[in-house]
Amino acid sequence: MKEKLECILNDGKAKISSALTIAALQDVKAFLLGKQGAITEVLKEIPKLDVSVRAEIGRAANDLKNTFTDLINTRRDEIALKASEISPDFDLTVPGIKPNGGTLHPITQMCYDLNDTFLSMGFEVFEESDITSELYAFDNLNFPPDHPARESMDTYWIAGSNESKSRLCLRPHLTGASVRYMQTNKPPFRFVYPGRAYRNEATDAKHERAFFQYEALIVDREFTFSAGKVMIKSILSKVFGCDVPVRMRVGFFPFVEPGFEIDMGCLVCGGSGCSVCKQVGWIEIMPGGTPHPNVLRAAGLDPDEYTGFYVNIGLDRLVMMRYGIDDIRLLRSADLRFLNQFK
Repeated sequence: MKEKLECILNDGKAKISSALTIAALQDVKAFLLGKQGAITEVLKEIPKLDVSVRAEIGRAANDLKNTFTDLINTRRDEIALKASEISPDFDLTVPGIKPNGGTLHPITQMCYDLNDTFLSMGFEVFEESDITSELYAFDNLNFPPDHPARESMDTYWIAGSNESKSRLCLRPHLTGASVRYMQTNKPPFRFVYPGRAYRNEATDAKHERAFFQYEALIVDREFTFSAGKVMIKSILSKVFGCDVPVRMRVGFFPFVEPGFEIDMGCLVCGGSGCSVCKQVGWIEIMPGGTPHPNVLRAAGLDPDEYTGFYVNIGLDRLVMMRYGIDDIRLLRSADLRFLNQFK
């Protein structure tokens, strides 16, 4: 039996030293110390030995077991250390290769900048699903039943939804979110709601079927139009880092009364005229006005008690102004030559 233990010792040492990976070392450990291992088999045979040698063989087997345990642990540390070593062929003086890094899309960055600006002015940021209903997209916003915006030529209606006020669509604008917010919160309100809108229309340099809007609404017992214009100029100056010319023209929208078209001086051409501003030096960036009494009623507010100011910022067009982009379609082209400019 002593000769057998000596043979197991020599064989075990050789296997342990030749193991090159942790997995291989685990196999060696199982071969030597496992339930069916060589040492276990020796211990099973001890009761069959003569009584005079049982104690001696038992001690020798346990000593061998401890020896293998120490050798295996030492070899495990050696393998782990070797795995972490730097290859001798690796030259630390050679400059590394900078990995490609991502960055925020310019629309996302503009949205974050506007969020920061409005949050600093005491506004809350509100968001909702891209899918809305006819009730919130049109009925609550004072759109008449025969308004052309309800037609499939303008709005993407979702197949399978019924023909009642619960008919679903991809939101054609964000304005319906204002009513949803006011129905679930208490006045006064100062909030913004960024998001994507969808229109079934032809695309060109200034129009897309899916585009980003950024709406802001203030509702209080008293709020003047002059304060609204100052707010618009303050926002644009903050975003562009300079004073931006702004003008307000009379416009009609079902959800505001009175309503205005709000333009800013074209920053692509500096007001001299280009394809983006159709050679007029101004570009429409948002409608605005006072929430229509019917909209306030839909939100559960008394229009004789509350008034406010609303703007819907064309986020894509602000990005075009910031970076001098002359075609809105580039923003969704996924062309890395274009997007890499914003790193």
